[in-house]
Amino acid sequence: MARALLLGFLVGFPIAAAPGPIAFLIIRRTLARGWLSGAISGLGVATGDALYAALAAFGITAITSVLISQKRWIGLLGGIAIIVVGARIVANASRPHPDPPPEGEGATRHAGEGNGNSAGAYLSILALTLSNPPTILSFAAVFAGLGLHVAAGWLPALMLVIGVFLGSAAWWLVLTGAATWLRARVTPAITRGIGIGSGILLIAFGVFTVGSAVLH
Repeated sequence: MARALLLGFLVGFPIAAAPGPIAFLIIRRTLARGWLSGAISGLGVATGDALYAALAAFGITAITSVLISQKRWIGLLGGIAIIVVGARIVANASRPHPDPPPEGEGATRHAGEGNGNSAGAYLSILALTLSNPPTILSFAAVFAGLGLHVAAGWLPALMLVIGVFLGSAAWWLVLTGAATWLRARVTPAITRGIGIGSGILLIAFGVFTVGSAVLH
C-alpha cells in the first residue's frame, strides 16, 4: 500500500508541475489575494487530478469514453473560460489601485480577500482542470507502466489516487509559498505588471485551446 501511495505522489507531483495556464492563474491569485486563495485554488487542481486519476486507476471506461469523445466541446468551453479569465485579469490589473495600507492593515485585508470567496476559487479552478479530458489518458499510460490499477486490487488503486492528490497538492503549496514570498518583496506596480503578463498568457493559452478544439 505504501508503495502505491508513494508512486502516486511521484506521478502527481510532476504532472502538476508541468507549466500551463492554470499555474499562471494560481500565481496571479496568490499575488493579488494572498497565500490562502492560491492554496485553495491549488487544492482545486489537485482534486481534478485525483478525479481523473481515479477514472484511470479504477478502469471506469464508460465515463472515460464519454469524456474523451466529447473532448472537443469540453476543450472549446474550457478555452473560452480561460480567455474570459485572462481578459478579466488584464482589465483588473490595468486599473489604478490605491496606495497599500500599513503593513498590519494590509496583511489583514489580504487575508480577508482570501477568505471571501474560497468556494469560488476552489470550484473555478476545479472546473478548468476538468476541461482537459485527455489527462485521463496520461494517467492511464503511467499507471499501466507502473503495473498499478484496479486489476491489482481496489486498495492499491485507491492509495495510488490518494498519492496523486497529495503529490499535486504538494506542488501547489510549494508554488503558492514561493509566490507569497515574492509578493512580500515586490512593489504594487510590479505586481500589476505580473498580473497583466499572466492575463495575456492566459488569453494566448485559451486561444490556442479553442483553436486546437476547432481544428481537431
